[in-house]
Parts: sequence; structure tokens; C-alpha cells
Amino acid sequence: MKVLVTGATGFVGKQLLLLLREKGHQTVVLTRDPEKAGVRLPIHTEVHRWLPTQLEPPRAAFNGVDAVIHLLGENVAGGLWTDSRKNRILGSRVFSTRNLYRALKNLEVKPKVVVSASAVGIYGDGGEESLDESKANGTGFLADVCRSWEQEVFRIESLGIRTVALRIGVVLGKEGGAMKLMLPAFRLGLGGPLGNGKQWLPWVHVRDVAGMAVHAIETDALSGPVNTVAPHQVTNLEFSKTLGKELKRPALIPVPAFAMKLALNDLAKMVLSSQKVSAEKAKASGYQFLYPKLNLALRQVVNHFDHEFLMEQWVPKPLDEVFPFFSDAKNLEHLTPEFLNFKFLRISTESVREGTTIDYSLKLHGIPFEWQSKIIGWEPNKKFSDTQTKGPYAHWFHTHEFYEQDGGTILRDRVMYRLPFDVFTDLPVHPFIRKDLETIFLYRRKQAEKLFGK
Repeated sequence: MKVLVTGATGFVGKQLLLLLREKGHQTVVLTRDPEKAGVRLPIHTEVHRWLPTQLEPPRAAFNGVDAVIHLLGENVAGGLWTDSRKNRILGSRVFSTRNLYRALKNLEVKPKVVVSASAVGIYGDGGEESLDESKANGTGFLADVCRSWEQEVFRIESLGIRTVALRIGVVLGKEGGAMKLMLPAFRLGLGGPLGNGKQWLPWVHVRDVAGMAVHAIETDALSGPVNTVAPHQVTNLEFSKTLGKELKRPALIPVPAFAMKLALNDLAKMVLSSQKVSAEKAKASGYQFLYPKLNLALRQVVNHFDHEFLMEQWVPKPLDEVFPFFSDAKNLEHLTPEFLNFKFLRISTESVREGTTIDYSLKLHGIPFEWQSKIIGWEPNKKFSDTQTKGPYAHWFHTHEFYEQDGGTILRDRVMYRLPFDVFTDLPVHPFIRKDLETIFLYRRKQAEKLFGK
């Protein structure tokens, strides 16, 4: 199938694109900023610009599209719930979906299925009650947002399009979601339950959210709202104990409810609410969870120490012209922005090969560094990797892959990196490091387009 995806640069969206390609589907992406999407999307794909709360998506984006997966929505846990933030949370969901509906209505040939994100917030605080898809009568800000959101989503059914709303729980994964905020404290042994810990926490692994989205477009019998949570739910206290066990750290320091309410105001209501959400409909539809139990999901997250940067670029030149340029260490100066003051110093062999070491100098935010890389996995016209043996990162491993596609060459970059003292630096520092990496690779992308075309 050809699948149109919104929200593709987000935490779930990146996983979804990789899974769609793995399953053999073709993709097209709608995004506010196609230029930045070039370094935020993990795969090379067709991209169209869309301002989701202001305009209908461009008609050209729907050419040949069989399915739509709509993941747009302001992060509800990205800051305090001020009035302006509440408006953005609501508007990003309602208006984008309304504009999507209008575009679909005007298409002569419509997609067969639309799968939209929604959230378990629609249930409000359910206490000890088991919440299936029929019980969307919760109260509170998030419940109201989700009902308004789904009202727009299910208007799409009137167009004769099968429609699914994934009511997504608390998403677990290394590069985003709840774990991004929780891991530093738990790694230091300072984690613990929130409030009394008795509230049910409707968790799900990010890979299973992507898996459910793909399952929904591939399963003709599935429609309506579908709870997207793991089948084995736990309380917040059980979650804290399991995370501490996987990290081999104590998890005994509770965060009192009154302190959370003072610090987070309305946002605390979401964190402290109890939602014992049922996954029976998802299971009955035939979906098999990759991470059905919490210990398996958390083990995958906490054992993934490095951050990952993944990017692809297509250039209209043959492989035997592209590979020699990118494997020549001296050309790195042409691919690196001036603010880094990047200088090639020396190479240990006459030409690059397995075991070659290369020395550079550069400045990061005005601080001078010497960087030495060692080449491993050298496969001419296929791939090579450089690993930092001296430099500013605790760990840096960059794999460059090259393969032919559509009469040109795909350049694939995969960087695994870790910051020094990452337990202390990840939360406050990593967002700035990630932004720097995106700026550097965006410059490289533009230089490659100048040199080889696009």
C-alpha cells in the first residue's frame, strides 16, 4: 500500500516509517517544515508541506494513497497547562483532523482507510474499573479534548472510508515519551511511585503503537476506537518497582501528590489519574504484542544506552561516483558548516581502509577539541563506519551506507552516540546536542545536493 503519514517526525512517527518500509509499504509524509524533515525522518520518502491547523493538505499528496495514518498532536506533557497551551493541545488535534476531513471529502479517489491517533485520556480517572472502548465518558480537560478529537476523526466514516482511532496510552521508548523524563532520576536511584502509587498506568511500548497502526491499515475488519495499550497493565507502584529492578537501582522515593499538584497544577491530574485500560479489542483483532509485559518493554528501553540519529538522502548520481567522495576524509571540510571550524589534520594511511585513523580539529560552541576517528567495517561501494577514539563524546559510532535506488544513490547515516556523564547531562543538555546534530547534517545534506543534485 501507499500510506500517507502525518506527525512522522515525532517519537511514534519515526518508528512507524521504519516499520512501514520493513513491511513493504510505500510512504508519503505531510510536515510543516520539509527542509528540517530531511534530517528528522529516518527514511527517504516523498514529502509535502502542510500547515495542519490552517490549511487542507495539498491534493498532490494523496495521489495513489491507499491509507492515511494521522499522528499529529501537541505533546500534552511538554509543559505546564497554561490557557495558551491548552488551546494548542486542543487545536492541534481538532483543526488538523478537520482539515484532513475536508481534503478527503474533495478527493475523487479516496483512501480505503484512515487511522488516527487518539488517547486513553478520553476515559478520565477510571479508578479500579476496567475500561473498554465503550466507556468514553470521562471528565476533565483531556477527556474533553479526546472526545472533540474523535468527533472529527469519525466524521471521516461518512465519506465511506474505514476509520480507526487508536486510543494510545503512556508510550515507552528510549528517544521520547515518558521514559525521557523518568530515566535520569531512576538511574540515579532517586525514582519512585507518584502519589500513593495505586493508580493504574496504561503503558505501551512505542514499537507496539507503530505495530497497531500498521495492523489497523492491514486489517479490513477493524474499525472504530481501539485501545492501544499493552495487555498486562500495572499500577504506578508496580511500574516503579519494575523499572528499578531492570536498572538495578532502588525505586523507593515517592513523589507526594500535593507536591505534584503544586508544581504541575492541572497537569498533575493526568499523571495521578488511574486508568485500567483493556487491550481485548486489539488482541481479538489478531494483533500480537511485541512487548506484552512491562519487564520486557523496560529491559529493551534501559539496555539501549545510546542515542540514535538516522537519516537518508537520495542523490541522482551513480554509486561509483558518490562513494569515493564521501569516503575521502579530506572532503569532510566541504561537508561541515563553518561555525565548527573543522580542519583535517592527518591520516594514518595513504588512503582510507580498515583500521585507518583520521585526526581533525574543531570547535563546539567555541570550545576547541581534537577528534580522532578509526575506520572499521570498510566495504568499498557499500558501507564503512567511523568510531571516535578521541573527542567530545563518551561514545560515537557513525555508519555510512550507500545503495542504488531509482537511478541514483541512497546515502544512509546512522549515528549512535552518548554524552559524557549522561545520567546528569541527558535531560538538560541532550536537546541542544540533538539540535546541533540536525544543523550539521542539514548543512551536509544541502552541500550534497549542490555537489550531486537532488
